[in-house]
Amino acid sequence: MDFLADALMLSRVQFALTTAFHILFPPLTIGLAVYLVVLEGLWLRTGDLVYYRQFRFWSGLFAINFAVGVVSGIPLEFQFGTNWGPFSATVGNFFGQVLGFEGTMAFMLESAFLYIMLFGWKRVGPRMHFFATIMVCFAASLSAFWILVANSWMQTPSGGHIENGVFVVTDYLAAIFSPDLPLAFSHMYLACLELTAFVVGAVSGVYVLLGRHTAFFLRSFKFAAAAAVVLAPLQALVGDLNGQEIGRIQPAKVAAIESHWDTNKPGTGAAWHVIAWPDPEAERNVFAISIPDVLSLLITHDPTGTVPGLKDFPREDRPPIVLPFYSFRLMVGVGTAMIAVMAWTIWLWRRGRLTVERAGENRLLCMSWALLAPGAYVAVIMGWVTREVGRQPWLAYGLIRTENGHSALSAGEVGLSLAGFCVAYTLLFGLFIHFMGKRLRRGPDLDELPPPAHRAGAVVG
Repeated sequence: MDFLADALMLSRVQFALTTAFHILFPPLTIGLAVYLVVLEGLWLRTGDLVYYRQFRFWSGLFAINFAVGVVSGIPLEFQFGTNWGPFSATVGNFFGQVLGFEGTMAFMLESAFLYIMLFGWKRVGPRMHFFATIMVCFAASLSAFWILVANSWMQTPSGGHIENGVFVVTDYLAAIFSPDLPLAFSHMYLACLELTAFVVGAVSGVYVLLGRHTAFFLRSFKFAAAAAVVLAPLQALVGDLNGQEIGRIQPAKVAAIESHWDTNKPGTGAAWHVIAWPDPEAERNVFAISIPDVLSLLITHDPTGTVPGLKDFPREDRPPIVLPFYSFRLMVGVGTAMIAVMAWTIWLWRRGRLTVERAGENRLLCMSWALLAPGAYVAVIMGWVTREVGRQPWLAYGLIRTENGHSALSAGEVGLSLAGFCVAYTLLFGLFIHFMGKRLRRGPDLDELPPPAHRAGAVVG
């Protein structure tokens, strides 16, 4: 039994590692694709060469990021067959189709038009090139949609039932649009855009701080700041709505995220623990710094709303507590810092501090953006940790337990593949840093001109 437990835990660690590594890349791919559509649209509308050169610079970073994302993502789907065979055998007739849709409808579409977007400037006209960029953006977003369809179904299985050990779909639309999907997809998509805004702002801010191509990068820095004005508060709003939804459909997850043991009595509110150290064996918090009634207010929007405690659920159905508790707070902390830096940036902008002549004086601001770029990645990973660890002990919530979905592998077999992934991903990340650093050191080509057909297609305004 201990042998099986070790193999199970190693498989979970392996999937967590490969997912955490892979998720570093798709959010920037999705966000940069949107940014590239905006840049090319502005270039075609105004004829301003700065937008064309911005497109060429950021599309180079997009290509490197996309390539590593593809390579790191392929092993994820194979693991459903190698490490989680019983799960795949049970739900594969729906779950496998969804992952297949992501590959055939999204990835293949994106790959086909990516070549035109990156290398087709001299081969197609401006309208066709712009269409290719739009299709790359659409396909990247569609890929995110199908992945969230699969994951949201694991959170709230719907549209069918288990019959003779196999999930039988009775309503495909209900299975695809599971209760968790709308807010989960919105939350993740906004995270992609927000992360991209802070990466663009961080890269631009460092260039400005170094005094390299200040006018060029001040424009992208302002664009990132303007985008953050919309995205950061909107993300907080959607996150709040998502928290309420999770409280309704996965109350045990909320109780674990908040280390909330006892259901609050009628007429009294549940306290929100700013920091705590839970003791699962004793079913209590060893210590906690709490704010009265806030948890009820967050989850129910009523200061005395009822929030079920962990003691309401059997021990075998409770998620781990420490990891989702602190990963959630780290995610929220980074998000709060983003809102603060966004507000600070806008304040300096309104005071005339973001001009070509004075932008380099804002050293602390530029460094804050530079720090929040990796912080955004941390927030995305912590969000997924909260989401996935909080789903335990289920692979498909309330339907298939994690221990029942694992393949009959030995700890040695899984340990060997885990070690292989660690080595391979370390090398892959090193290559990513090398090529991305090389591209950033080179910087934009401020003398680059578009092909004549594209210059003729742009409307000078």
